Amino acid sequence: MNAGKLNNFARYAWAVLGYNIFVILLGAFVRSSGSGAGCGSHWPLCNGEVLPRAPEVATLIEFSHRLTSGLALLLVGGLLLWARRLYAPGQPVRVAAMWSMVFILVEALVGAALVLLELVAGNPALLRGVVIAVHLANTLLLLGALTLCAWHAAGGAPVQLPNGAGAAAIWLGTGLLVLVCSSGAITALGDTLFPAASLAEGLQQDLDPSSHLFVRLRVWHPVLAIGTGMYLIVLARIWGLDGAPAAVRRAARAMMAVVGLQWVGGTLAVVLLAPLWIQITHLLMADVLWVLWVLLVATVHPVRAAAASPLQPVPA
Repeated sequence: MNAGKLNNFARYAWAVLGYNIFVILLGAFVRSSGSGAGCGSHWPLCNGEVLPRAPEVATLIEFSHRLTSGLALLLVGGLLLWARRLYAPGQPVRVAAMWSMVFILVEALVGAALVLLELVAGNPALLRGVVIAVHLANTLLLLGALTLCAWHAAGGAPVQLPNGAGAAAIWLGTGLLVLVCSSGAITALGDTLFPAASLAEGLQQDLDPSSHLFVRLRVWHPVLAIGTGMYLIVLARIWGLDGAPAAVRRAARAMMAVVGLQWVGGTLAVVLLAPLWIQITHLLMADVLWVLWVLLVATVHPVRAAAASPLQPVPA
């Protein structure tokens, strides 16, 4: 495989990752704008039609999301086919492309379930929260697989996870991030379904035992976010010590910066009662934070594989 093909494939893989983040943000806009039922309970058709005629605004928004999601599926399919042509079975790029295809198919199935079960628009069913949390977790897996595909295609070394405390530290960070993002999705759903007129009213709703579960869970998301952010910062500082390779230090600093931005965004969301632009920006930063976490782990572990301590990077 020549360098030109590698560079072209890597650029395509990064572009597919970026496009999928855009589709995720559009999906959040569909939910926040109450347009999830814009195509009725029909899937994959929209209100029983291939192309909706004389559509309303909600229908246009939902239909646009379906079109962009369909294109995302095709782009990931192209990524997999291209990877199969360029890379031998078992190579990290090909494996990551295969998992990307698996996760985006699951994305499509979960999205279809939300529509067919009518868990959209103003439906406050608890099942909707469960499905959305699962949807978000699978979305993170998709972004992680796409990130690793692009990372390896660009020349990143294979990831070698350590044993013992090092592996536990990584799995804990990964689990906490998934938990925080899933709770954030439910929090955003609660903000959409049960908006508050003021900060005081919102706090009263959060603490009222008669409030809907989505509302009462909102108070836990900031707690989880602060705790998880502190853990990630500590871990990044350990990995990004002065003796660490430059790539590790850059990834660690970038992740710590995004954690700080997320704290600011979360504070603004609470104070400003979670307006749409804050929700979208907060989700974007969450996706970026997840990608940076995957890249940090991928950057650290080839150089830490032979380290005496599983929490210390090996000097370059």
